[in-house]
Amino acid sequence: MKKFLLLLVISFLTLSIQAQKFAYVDTEYILNKIPDFKQAQDKLDALSTDWQKEIENKYADVEKMYRAYQQEQVLLTSDMKEKREGAIIKKETDAKNLQQKYFGPEGSLYIKRQEFIKPIQDKIYDAIQQLAVENKYAIVFDSSSDLIMLYKNNNYDKSDKVLNLMGY
Repeated sequence: MKKFLLLLVISFLTLSIQAQKFAYVDTEYILNKIPDFKQAQDKLDALSTDWQKEIENKYADVEKMYRAYQQEQVLLTSDMKEKREGAIIKKETDAKNLQQKYFGPEGSLYIKRQEFIKPIQDKIYDAIQQLAVENKYAIVFDSSSDLIMLYKNNNYDKSDKVLNLMGY
């Protein structure tokens, strides 16, 4: 009797696992098909380029000040040397702080990315959820992420359905 019950439980588990439906989407493909994403990415690239130029100019100023200091160092008194060194250090610190302000973990670029890209990602996530609920998928994988997919059957790729649900 115990063997029969164990066999029945194993059979039930096997059938229930096989009955699960899976699908995958390629979010990179989806993002590249959305014009708003391309526009947002272009805005971020433009901001990043402008900020990078500003930072490079600050570092160029520091370099000029340092070269001028090295050339005039022999002629300066110790008080003048300290003032110049302090000014150079302050200018370099300001450049580093500006770099952190723009490109740091909580910097302006991160904030702008959240502002421009997050709403698009949320729309994709909502469409994926809707697709999963409507079609009763147990799991929806993202084939563009670090998840390793050794084989994928294109019949289970639902990226275009997600785009359709989003109106693209």
